[in-house]
Amino acid sequence: MFRFFLGAVVFCATPAISDVWTFETPSENIQCSVGESADSSDIQCTIIEKYGPPAMPRPANCQTDWGHDFLMFDTGPVEMLCQPLNRNQDGFDRAEYGVTGRFGGFTCASSTKGLECRNRDGHGFFLSRAMQRVF
Repeated sequence: MFRFFLGAVVFCATPAISDVWTFETPSENIQCSVGESADSSDIQCTIIEKYGPPAMPRPANCQTDWGHDFLMFDTGPVEMLCQPLNRNQDGFDRAEYGVTGRFGGFTCASSTKGLECRNRDGHGFFLSRAMQRVF
C-alpha cells in the first residue's frame, strides 16, 4: 500500500492489480507513477511547466521534449527521458505539501518548494517550476 505520512496517515492510495500508484503535487504540475514488483520498484515523474535549463544536457539523438520526465529505480542513478510531454494526465491522488511518502525503494517529500525523491542508494531528483536537479 502507498502512503504519505505526517504523524498520521494523510494520503493513501490503493494499488491497482498491476501494483502501480499515481500521485501529483497540489499544483498539479508534477505527476508521478510508481511501479512495484516483488524484487524492484521504479518511479517516473513528469514536470509539466518548468523554467530554466534542464537538469541534464539534451542528448544529441533527442528530437522531442526534454527535461520533463525523470525515471528512477530503487537503486542506481536517475535517468531523464526523451519523449513527448503528456500534459493531459488525470486521476492522480494528491500528495499534499508537507508530507513524506515511503514506498518501494523510495522516499518522496512534497513541499511548497517542490518535490524531492530519493532511492535506496541516495540518488534522486528535485523538481519545481524554477529548478530541476538530479543527484
